[in-house]
Amino acid sequence: MADRTLCLTWGQVARGREAHSLEVFNDAVGYYAALQEDGRIERFDVVLLSPSGGVEGMMLLYGSHEQLDAVREDERFQRLTIDAQMVVDELRVIDGYVNEGIARPMALFQEAAARAPQRASV
Repeated sequence: MADRTLCLTWGQVARGREAHSLEVFNDAVGYYAALQEDGRIERFDVVLLSPSGGVEGMMLLYGSHEQLDAVREDERFQRLTIDAQMVVDELRVIDGYVNEGIARPMALFQEAAARAPQRASV
């Protein structure tokens, strides 16, 4: 089961680039489907959000740390990311933890919280 995720989020499509943005979107979906079929990632999800003036959508790739590092280093992923930067605002690529993968960052947080001075709420 995947313990990591690579989260790609984006804002509004750049005006005048709507048609090209659909091409980039479809290329990305096809690429991620091929990664899944080849066993290079466990799976991926696409989420389209209601217009909000903020995050308009995201793609979540799931796999191991090693799998997702390899994806980040893959030239096709890098080209798709650059293409996406040309057609959407606020593109972000963020590493995350899922399933059993959250245990380690949560343990680190608990350790830090135990060391942090606590203040009574006002």
